[in-house]
Amino acid sequence: MSEYDTILVERAGRVARVSFNRPEKLNSFNVTQRREFVRAAQEVNADRDIWVVVLTGAGRAFGAGADLSDTEESGFSGAEGVEDQLNAEYKPGVLAIHHARKPWVAAVNGPCAGISYSYAMACDLVLMAESSYLYQPFVGIGLVPDGGATWLLSHLVGSKRAYELMAFGEKVGAEKAVEWGLANRVLADDNFSEASMAFAQELSERSPLALRYTKEALNFSAAHNLSDTISKEAALQNICIGSTDSKEAITAFFEKRTPAWQGK
Repeated sequence: MSEYDTILVERAGRVARVSFNRPEKLNSFNVTQRREFVRAAQEVNADRDIWVVVLTGAGRAFGAGADLSDTEESGFSGAEGVEDQLNAEYKPGVLAIHHARKPWVAAVNGPCAGISYSYAMACDLVLMAESSYLYQPFVGIGLVPDGGATWLLSHLVGSKRAYELMAFGEKVGAEKAVEWGLANRVLADDNFSEASMAFAQELSERSPLALRYTKEALNFSAAHNLSDTISKEAALQNICIGSTDSKEAITAFFEKRTPAWQGK
């Protein structure tokens, strides 16, 4: 694994953990972290030996959004550069998660605000520590939610609930996040890191091809009708049923053992 200044990449078996690593700044994004995250995401996505990725934050926060003191370092200034910054540096990071051929699991260990919220919601599964929360602060400071937040939240909770969360800037706790479909599970604060990795390890024991193509089918369905989605599923099923892993799974079923997945 490559070395980064603001991102920590660790590996445990088939699972990679990617951590935002600016704990002294609550993992808020400066220019280095934005750019290093894209590189780290591309690295773990390209590694065929990694089947599941966990995204989390070092220290007591998942991420506090953009580092507002980073204007000079970024090379952009004010309104003139924000569009370029969002398109050139944030967008590739969010899309690297969304378009990955393997599942990403957000492990929200503390405050998750602003643009960091988008990175978490782009993940396929979301785990939240008991004391963690999600926060959209944009409207409160006269800004529009960005980083894909308007698409991500409206697809998860519907446009009316998404607008309410954005308009009022409510800090959504872990239990409500699960209730509203923003998260999958709430885990205890005390051993959150270990429990989230155990969750990811369990996920990595599933068929990597099935996980990959299930994600692809879900992403496809978000922008297509039922008829087209059924056809897409059929095409993906044809790939899976002819795979080495499918044959291994059938053999393992009759031999009453766990399949030895190869991802092909």
